[in-house]
Amino acid sequence: MIDWVLAYWTEILGFATGLACVALAARRNVWTFPIGIANNIVFVVLFGATGLYALAGLQLVYLGFAIHGWLHWARGVEQDRLYVARTPRRAWPWVVVAGVAGAALLWWLLSTFTDSTLPLADAATTSGSLVAQYLLNRKRLENWYVWIGVDVASVILFLATGLAITAALYVVFIGLCVYGLLSWRRIERGAVEVPESAAVARG
Repeated sequence: MIDWVLAYWTEILGFATGLACVALAARRNVWTFPIGIANNIVFVVLFGATGLYALAGLQLVYLGFAIHGWLHWARGVEQDRLYVARTPRRAWPWVVVAGVAGAALLWWLLSTFTDSTLPLADAATTSGSLVAQYLLNRKRLENWYVWIGVDVASVILFLATGLAITAALYVVFIGLCVYGLLSWRRIERGAVEVPESAAVARG
C-alpha cells in the first residue's frame, strides 16, 4: 500500500514539474532548466521502480544536459528570448547517426544486463530524448519535431507499463510541443514584433 501511494504521488509531482518545464521551454524561459532538474530527480525514482532503467538513467544524463542548456540560455547567443535557429543540413547526418547508434547500444545493454520490461521502446525513447534535448539546448527549431515523435512513443510505452498518469502527462506534452513549434516558427520567420527596448539593447 505504501509503495502504491509513493508511486502515485511521485507521478503527480512528475506531472506538475514536467508540465511546467515544457511550458517554460515553449516560451523560451531559462527557468525551464532548474524546473527540469527537479523533474529529473522525481522520474529517477519513478522509472527505476517500474523497471524502465534506460529512462531512469536518462534523467541523470539530463542533469548534465540541463547545466549545458542553462549556460547557453543564460550566457550564450541563446539568451536572447527572440533567438531561434534552424539545424544546419550538414549536422543532420550526425544527429541521425547519434540517435540510431544510441538506441542500438542501449537496446543491447538493456537486453543483456537488465530485466527491463520493454528494452527496445525504452532505448529508442531514451536516445530520441537526448537528441531532442540537445537541439532544445541550442534553440534549434527542429527540437519540437523530435520531441513530438518521442512523446507519442512514450504515451504508448507508459500505458503498456501501467503509468497512466505519466501517459496523460505526455499527451499534454504533445500539445505543448505543438504550441512550442508554432511559437518558435513565428519567431524564426520574424513574425513576432521586437519590443523597442530589446531592439535598442541589441543595437
